[in-house]
Amino acid sequence: MVILGINAYHGDSSACLVIDGRLVAAAEEERFRRLKHWAGFPSQAIAWCLESAKLRLSGVDHVAINQDRRANMMRKLAFTLTHRPNPRMVAERLARKRRRARVEDELARDFPGEAFHGEVHAIEHHLAHLASAYLVSPFAEAVVASVDGFGDFVSAGWGLGRDRRVEVEDRIYFPHSLGIFYEAITRHLGFPKYGDEYKVMGLAPYGRPTFLEQMAQLVRLRDGGRFELGLEYFRHHREQVAYEWENGEPLMGNVASSELADLLGPARAPDEELTDRHRDIARSAQAMYEEAFFHLLRHLTACYRVDALALAGGCAMNSVANGKVYANTAFRRLYVQSAAGDAGGAIGAAFVAWQRAQTLLGVGDEPFVMRHAYWGPAFDSASIRGLVKDRAEEIRARGCEWSFVEDEAALCGLAASAVAAGAVMGWFQGRMEWGPRALGNRSIVCDPRRADMKDVLNRKIKRRESFRPFAPSILREAAGEWFEVDDDVPFMMQVYPIREEKRALIPAVTHVDGSGRLQTVERETNPRYHRLIRAFADLTGVPMVLNTSFNENEPVVCRPSEALDCFLRTNMDLLVLGDCVIRRNA
Repeated sequence: MVILGINAYHGDSSACLVIDGRLVAAAEEERFRRLKHWAGFPSQAIAWCLESAKLRLSGVDHVAINQDRRANMMRKLAFTLTHRPNPRMVAERLARKRRRARVEDELARDFPGEAFHGEVHAIEHHLAHLASAYLVSPFAEAVVASVDGFGDFVSAGWGLGRDRRVEVEDRIYFPHSLGIFYEAITRHLGFPKYGDEYKVMGLAPYGRPTFLEQMAQLVRLRDGGRFELGLEYFRHHREQVAYEWENGEPLMGNVASSELADLLGPARAPDEELTDRHRDIARSAQAMYEEAFFHLLRHLTACYRVDALALAGGCAMNSVANGKVYANTAFRRLYVQSAAGDAGGAIGAAFVAWQRAQTLLGVGDEPFVMRHAYWGPAFDSASIRGLVKDRAEEIRARGCEWSFVEDEAALCGLAASAVAAGAVMGWFQGRMEWGPRALGNRSIVCDPRRADMKDVLNRKIKRRESFRPFAPSILREAAGEWFEVDDDVPFMMQVYPIREEKRALIPAVTHVDGSGRLQTVERETNPRYHRLIRAFADLTGVPMVLNTSFNENEPVVCRPSEALDCFLRTNMDLLVLGDCVIRRNA
């Protein structure tokens, strides 16, 4: 049975392919379109998924999409009758939905000459999130929670996953949303682009929680783990807020009302200098988010009395809060898959469709567990050698030379020696990562011991805000020695304290509060990256490297040509492209 899962008409459009209950391919549309968070119908991601499995559209039995327009209709009607929102807002939302083509029509347009004979399944947004967390987790039983902005009129949903089945058992409905709260603060602090919330998370440790009283007016905790927004400070529930989700970068209007500036002070312009007030607002907003998040999770532990938790939704990208789950709740096992946000809904929708098919057919299977994130395109040695040959003149003209190193041990040793000597290295190998994090296949790798490495990276390539941290990739077997946790964290979705005695040894990956956004690397799931880090450890005694995404103000590179382009236009020192090593001459 072949199931195509899609996240469409939303930010981080994506597609995946599930065959007989096993994930075989997954990718985000932005990687092919080269536009961050691309929204619309993921035609290129779909085409690649089918090509990777040597299938045509006619070979697909089911298409599952992670939204259902019919979901929660009574709640939508009740809200309209009781709150009487601006009629223009209601009319625009209805018109936007009418303008949207059916999935069958989109497929017919984008795949001319191919016939789709299967069935389309509309899966409620938060059910898809829950499924994307639990149905690919290692847990037989787990509490499952999804928290985000909004999807199908809901901002949070939860339930109990058991025996590879999960349903949404309770919800928090529009207009209350932790995602909307964090988005409003993000824009207020002068970060206007879709997905900029991670900048607030990075800025927060530089401030003090001096705005907690004001934050408590924005988010109000209620019984049963619930929360509500102070709606006087928001406008998304009564006025039309500009949203653009069609075929391009997602664009969103301001969800906050003018009263937010009265409460917190004037909003910061994007080019305005950051002050202590801005840092304090960021710290206070993160603290308020965590208070509401753990308020919900503590309620769920009391309800279900299960020690495993699977998280999804856009708010599950808040890796700082995720890293505090063990300290603030009774949960002792945590799983957050690599594409926890809306892109991951494609996987969730596909696995819900598979789950339902199994029920109808009365069959079972060996549960699939997503232990790694390497589900995207890969490129063989021949294609990489062909690229280098075709662009040899350009590479030489840029003052670079190259060689091919087929022995993996020699390749990793050479690369580790260069990194230990201070080189900034592009590292391109294997299948592209699924989700927003570079996890060792499309990465820039550096020495975590150098205190100046953040400045070097920003000067040579990244050119990003100085307050944003860089993350460590560490050998799984060494994690407990260097971090105050000994756990599997393969997807860089949790931030944990670095052991105090180790922080001075790895200043490039130690944030101002002594933490690091952890990625544990296992030999079984990424043998070449593990071998690279092991070679670096043999040279330096430090079993980790600094790992950041292979890009320059663009989506993470997908193809070898994009990696070579990024290397040549920046001041990167070294590029390992499969078995090819390209060096920039001094």
